Amino acid sequence: MEGRIDPPSSMLRLTLTEVEAQAAGGEVWAIGAPVTACLFLTPKPPSLYLGKLAVAASARGRGLARTLISEAEARARALGLAQLELSTRVELADNHAAFAALGFTEAARTSHPGYARPTSITYRRPVA
Repeated sequence: MEGRIDPPSSMLRLTLTEVEAQAAGGEVWAIGAPVTACLFLTPKPPSLYLGKLAVAASARGRGLARTLISEAEARARALGLAQLELSTRVELADNHAAFAALGFTEAARTSHPGYARPTSITYRRPVA
């Protein structure tokens, strides 16, 4: 995403303390050793919010994001949550297409602090 989105992603600035805080208030999932895919899950009733979904470039095309989202749907069901929610940047059209193919629909557009234009798109998908 570097150089493609504005403002820059917070993903590369994540600290161990922030990951630990996410694990304490939600969940942190990872695939592989070393990690090739990851996902943060945060209950925000009626949604399970999916954040920081990332797949290493070397592991793309293997269905890892699809697997994480499928497992997140099962987790949402177990938690009694009605939908999955995630956000992606306006500039990342390939993400928009991927999330649409996974059954997500656009729910809102939001702006980061200091921006007058939308910078993110929120997508939602009902839990089956």
